[in-house]
Amino acid sequence: MKSPRLSIRSFPGFLLLLLLPGSLSAQAPAQAPAVTQQMTPALLATDLVDRLAGKDFQGATAHFADSLKAAIPPGQLPAVWAAIESQIGAYKRRAAVRTEKQGPYEIVFVTAEFERATVDVKVSVDGGGKIAGFFIVPPQPAAGQAAQPEYAPPAYVHRDRFGEREVTVDDGGSGEWPLPGTLAVPAGPGPFPAVVLVHGSGPNDRDETIEGNKPFRDLAWGLASSGVAVLRYEKRTRQHTNRIGEVKNFTVQWETVDDAVAAADLLRHTPGIDPRRVFVLGHSLGGMLVPRIGRRDPRLAGLIVMAGGGRPLEDIILEQAAYLGSISTGGVAAEARKQQLEYWRGEVAKVKALKPGDTGVVLSAPASYWLDLRGYDPPAAAKALRQPLLILQGERDYQATMADFRAWQRGLAGRPGVTFKTYPKLNHLFIEGEGKSTPAEYETPGHVSAAVIADIAAWIRR
Repeated sequence: MKSPRLSIRSFPGFLLLLLLPGSLSAQAPAQAPAVTQQMTPALLATDLVDRLAGKDFQGATAHFADSLKAAIPPGQLPAVWAAIESQIGAYKRRAAVRTEKQGPYEIVFVTAEFERATVDVKVSVDGGGKIAGFFIVPPQPAAGQAAQPEYAPPAYVHRDRFGEREVTVDDGGSGEWPLPGTLAVPAGPGPFPAVVLVHGSGPNDRDETIEGNKPFRDLAWGLASSGVAVLRYEKRTRQHTNRIGEVKNFTVQWETVDDAVAAADLLRHTPGIDPRRVFVLGHSLGGMLVPRIGRRDPRLAGLIVMAGGGRPLEDIILEQAAYLGSISTGGVAAEARKQQLEYWRGEVAKVKALKPGDTGVVLSAPASYWLDLRGYDPPAAAKALRQPLLILQGERDYQATMADFRAWQRGLAGRPGVTFKTYPKLNHLFIEGEGKSTPAEYETPGHVSAAVIADIAAWIRR
């Protein structure tokens, strides 16, 4: 369940087409070029951005591939763009364009400046000259440039105590959605207990990189230094971004659960790993889905929830929107902020009104995604499981809040084998800070608290 100014995690998982941000400026954008058969991938991408900024939603779909048109027809683009408008301020200008080849696709990064952030609009163009998908992502480095300053491990990491090797997580052995991953294994003969790390929402990499923070690398290296093997992998919606349009029924099962179960099974068949002591740790949306993963795989030795939502996801999104509107005006007038919040309320109402068989996009996700989550009560689902549970929460977290933690406490009341722990100074990434947590906090590199690493390691050893 991050963008610099408004977290990627404020949206559900893959976020079909537009992952973050954007808005219109009062000044009209440059006139979009006429669409012709000779348009290059770069022109297709810049034309798309210009038409979206100019609210020419019909024209914006002119070169969509059929799968993209089915996922988000012109009539639904205004709602998607409105979701973007409510986040990082007014669109200002295009700053740069570059293209690279990724398999059968030409990937165009259109760097766009908004009122409160500069982002890349990532546009995938297929071999037929059609737009197969578009996403808003943090600015991507050009070839040869480092994406972030070199990672400096925290003091609790001891590189001489573990090694790493590359693995592939393959759901069901089909080979259809292979995911590259990294397995950190403590030094020595083993067998060792092991943990699968399950991402929050958004197309996360294996380190769950957010600005200069890499919480999953912290967890992997910290736990491996303490005698626990850790498997982390690229999320399916990141590794297979260009194929999302192929998915006919997009759900959290496809996005997250299947791969977590496959990763746990991979560990059981890995030399040096104790197959009876394989655990799953879910963060944010991954934490919310831990009960589903535990139900799918009853052989898991235990389940760890870090900042997992304990309430309906759409309600959490609305709460985040209200919180962010209350802490910063960002140059937006009070009336505009009120309208933005009303937009979010309207979208949440649409989610709750969905009926089986409905299609289309609501809150940047297809109807199938929300219908799959309809009626899902994570704490109640967890209570029905037999595995031990560890529930961890940062008290400064504004994304999965103490209200979610209390929901877990209520739902698991009386169930044996549950450990609860909160940390007064930690945010959503379990990084220490002071005062109210804000999206800007994620721009400062930090590390998962040593206390969290120690508590998880001790719980697993028990």
